Amino acid sequence: MRNYLSIDIGGTNLKYGLIDHSGNLLFKRQVATPNEKAAFLAEFKQIIVAYHSKIFGVAISVPGQVDSQTGIVYHGGSLPFLDRLNFRQLIQSEFGELPVGVENDGKAGALAELWLGVLQGQPNSAAIILGTGVGGGIILNNQLLSGSHFQAGELSFMVNNYQLAGEDKLVGMNCSAVEMIEKIAIKLNLADKKDGIAVFEKLSQQQPLAWKIFRAYCQRVAYLILNVQSVVDLTTYAIGGGISSQPLLVKTINEEYDKMLLELPLVKETLTRPQIKKAKFENSANLYGALYGLLQKLDQKTLVD
Repeated sequence: MRNYLSIDIGGTNLKYGLIDHSGNLLFKRQVATPNEKAAFLAEFKQIIVAYHSKIFGVAISVPGQVDSQTGIVYHGGSLPFLDRLNFRQLIQSEFGELPVGVENDGKAGALAELWLGVLQGQPNSAAIILGTGVGGGIILNNQLLSGSHFQAGELSFMVNNYQLAGEDKLVGMNCSAVEMIEKIAIKLNLADKKDGIAVFEKLSQQQPLAWKIFRAYCQRVAYLILNVQSVVDLTTYAIGGGISSQPLLVKTINEEYDKMLLELPLVKETLTRPQIKKAKFENSANLYGALYGLLQKLDQKTLVD
């Protein structure tokens, strides 16, 4: 069985693991992501060196706009020093003609669910990844939608509140799971303003202040799904990100979606209601999705050859 090294480059951590061709995760580890380019490249190469002799290829998930055909990353999202870095060229210059796949992190999340998760058998579907911002990947006819400039699925840049000023009107700001957690923690005067576990304990107790903020958050996510649905007509949405491990999240998003349909009878009569499900892979999604993107390219290459 062929094994592959999959690396998920995040703003906080570099996660990596060995996954075989069938999608069995053999191990998973992580280190802190260095915050400048030279240190990052040194850490990145060290990970590959450690497993080079055991792998058939390297799959990478990374923030930013990604040309998955060339392996070039643009902008780099939360890691701007990655702008215009060609990961395929970087790896092959150091390790020879090793197969390399590179994919945007939100799109990798969608590919993971399409391969082995809740989007299996759903050729028109999407993943919405809730974190610091809102990532996503849209699947049409079993193919990942990239767009003309590799920007399809950049849900953070949608406008969902015309009344607010500046970037506050963007989905990435007012549908940020991190911001929602912090807002509740501040309101309840919790010691750790980033403690999602403590926040959800308060929510499970129906703490009124926490519940009001959370419901409003889930309502905005429901509106986001409706906006996407009106354009691409999908069957299923997988809700991912670390926060998706809390069952209350997807349950409440579904409740808010149904409530919205009661308020918008024309929408209810016209647009088919999609399924909204918890993503299967949570924080490991990008490792699986990056590999699936690479495997698809290797399969296509085999067919051409």
